[in-house]
Amino acid sequence: MAVSVSSAIGILYDRIRWEEKELARQLEMRGSAPRMIDAKSLVLNLDNSQMYATPKVVLERCVSYYRGTNIATVFESHGIKVINSSRVLNLCGNKLETSQFLANHGIPTPKTIVAFSSESAMQAVETIGFPCVMKPIVGSWGRQVVPVRDRETAEALIEMREQSGDSMQSIYYIQEMIKRPPRDIRCIAVGNEIVASVYRYAASDSWKTNVALGGHTEPCTPTPQLQDLLLKAVSVIGEGVLGIDVMERGDSDSQDYVVHEVNGTVEFKGAQMATERSIAGSIADYLAKI
Repeated sequence: MAVSVSSAIGILYDRIRWEEKELARQLEMRGSAPRMIDAKSLVLNLDNSQMYATPKVVLERCVSYYRGTNIATVFESHGIKVINSSRVLNLCGNKLETSQFLANHGIPTPKTIVAFSSESAMQAVETIGFPCVMKPIVGSWGRQVVPVRDRETAEALIEMREQSGDSMQSIYYIQEMIKRPPRDIRCIAVGNEIVASVYRYAASDSWKTNVALGGHTEPCTPTPQLQDLLLKAVSVIGEGVLGIDVMERGDSDSQDYVVHEVNGTVEFKGAQMATERSIAGSIADYLAKI
């Protein structure tokens, strides 16, 4: 039985945040009544889907990487256009895959080494050198992203992860700690356009720049070099709605950039605070053209 789709635009969510409310408001302002789809309530039959009246275009906004990616896979198999696609969500949701993909396409990233046991993890840390950063390969909001400044800290972190019983914790993703100004840059790409760029500064008691952890944003005007780097990242990852996080190597006058993360389901409330253009409005305009 074929799936019947409606002409509305859907917003797939598992938590209603400021971003989802603003996206719905911007779509309504443009004459489109958005269909809010609660991912937690879905029951999907892979062979004979009952997704009647599912919008033909769905914006994936799930907090859960696994939930959003897998629902996108099912929707796409029934002819529903999902932004971002399951391919992009899979790529951006796994930091190891993202780093490897960017490196393969000549996009500068922090030096990264991965290891798969406690013994090889210490070897990876020592190869990168102190200080370095240990991250989980899946996660957001800076959770479990830890600066490793000495061997004692590294040993404690490795022991803690080994005792967690989580097989994902046995994948050690180690990056160099970039010498940078006390900030990074969050850029929002919609389609093939960079619609917002902001500096993110950490809270006074933290080195993490995540706004969710108390950081704040300020306007950023991309240099031509940064603009070119961002557009290249979009071209290789694929168009959609992306949050591209960049660090400046060196002091604040540096124009040497590295991409350290690409977000497939990007939060943008913090970026909007430092941006005049409506990010949600830009996304709504993009969805309307699909």
